[in-house]
Amino acid sequence: MALGSKGSRRIVVDGETYRWRLRRRPTYSQGLCWTPCAYVVEHAGQPGTTLVVTTDQPHSSNWIGRTGAPVLPSDVADHIRTALARGWAPDRLGSPFELDLSHGFVSGYGSC
Repeated sequence: MALGSKGSRRIVVDGETYRWRLRRRPTYSQGLCWTPCAYVVEHAGQPGTTLVVTTDQPHSSNWIGRTGAPVLPSDVADHIRTALARGWAPDRLGSPFELDLSHGFVSGYGSC
């Protein structure tokens, strides 16, 4: 499934161009800090397998006031390099490649 160009940002990593997108509004689970912030990345020139990155931070627009760090382009570049090293092939068709970095996430469940 291709990433829509509306709302996506362009990034160049090691000479390759990608597009990435973070939801402006959190999902219900992200809004309550039950699940961490996630975003998607795809190759801009030849979209194939989408990369889904799950961070260890709450969504910055969560509803319970937990402070979440913004997703910076430098973070996205690092995550792309990590995914490529772990076998992500962005120019080939296939199921989404998941890069789960949520090992340090503390759920907001019960903290309201």
